[in-house]
Amino acid sequence: MTMGQRYWIVGGDYRDCRFDEITMGTEEVSGPFANLERARTEWTRLSFRDRLCATKRYVITQEQIRV
Repeated sequence: MTMGQRYWIVGGDYRDCRFDEITMGTEEVSGPFANLERARTEWTRLSFRDRLCATKRYVITQEQIRV
């Protein structure tokens, strides 16, 4: 059995610009994406959409899957 990856975008609105505590109810998850390029495209879209909110942040996370 081989291992593959899929990618997720997770984030939301944080309490402050230290980004250590997310505001409950603002969590967002996008995905899964089959490759990093598609995940980066979605990350860019979300980041651009919320660019005026200093406390919003999104990250790309990778999950190992068996194929």
